[in-house]
Amino acid sequence: MGQLTIKMDETTIKKMKTYYAKSLDKSPQGAIFRARTEAAVITAYRSGKVLFQGSDVNAEANKWQTGKSLSTASAPSQKRTTQQHTSYRPPNSLFTSNHIGSDESGTGDYFGPVTTAAVYVTSEQISHLKALGIQDSKAINDQTVQKLAKEIATLNIPYSLMILHNEKYNQIQAQGWSQGKMKAMLHHSAINRLLDKIGEAPYDGILIDQFCQPNVYMNYLKSENEQVAPKTYFMTKAESYSIAVAAGSVIARASFLQEMEKLSNEIGFDLLKGASVKVDKLIAQIIRTKGKQSLNSVAKLHFKNTEKAREYM
Repeated sequence: MGQLTIKMDETTIKKMKTYYAKSLDKSPQGAIFRARTEAAVITAYRSGKVLFQGSDVNAEANKWQTGKSLSTASAPSQKRTTQQHTSYRPPNSLFTSNHIGSDESGTGDYFGPVTTAAVYVTSEQISHLKALGIQDSKAINDQTVQKLAKEIATLNIPYSLMILHNEKYNQIQAQGWSQGKMKAMLHHSAINRLLDKIGEAPYDGILIDQFCQPNVYMNYLKSENEQVAPKTYFMTKAESYSIAVAAGSVIARASFLQEMEKLSNEIGFDLLKGASVKVDKLIAQIIRTKGKQSLNSVAKLHFKNTEKAREYM
């Protein structure tokens, strides 16, 4: 497990706490917050030091590049990881050219599926999509996300949407799949389907919103006898640079919201987004009313919320 400590200013730490709101965990003494992601456990201390621990510490630390690195475990390995990250970073010209972008939604939510969308955008469409207000779905409210998704549909922009429903999610998770591997295979499938859909249409690259180091992504694909498509790039916060990734973010989020509404109607409860204490209480209510087995079709059972709900039974 890698470890990295970075000195951050107060403003950055506040931004981090907001960014990781859905992944917050119980904080140790002296800490402002602790968050758990697929890539790392992030602990921010009142001293201004932020500790990253996990298999992909750079995947998280690279999101906050204003900080100064204080210490890094396994320096040679970290150097190789940085080189790999750089080699898969897209050229700036990609953002204004024909390209494909993909992003996912629902990974930090206890209830609901994981949705992933890959979108093909031409250089001529970029300015129009920006004028519509297409941006990272996390930066806009749900009503606007749904409106923008409908706008994209009217433009006949090619896209591919993958939905990993909860029953299947829980099945493959029980078989040993990590959420990281699930996301990798969803992105891979969405991109391949989109490539089939656009045929010979020209594109300068494929950009994936990075959730793990590129070499880890490759290994996930390799374990299923798959390989990455040519001209594939990875970048954290890619939706802030690529309108194709931003459009993918909007489509994936709109699909997630639709699926949440369907599941709420099916189970008879208004399912909550996120993984908060309110979610824990709702889980307990569902178990009391419908039985624990009913969660399999609406929830990601391996989340800690399943156990935490016992406190409210």
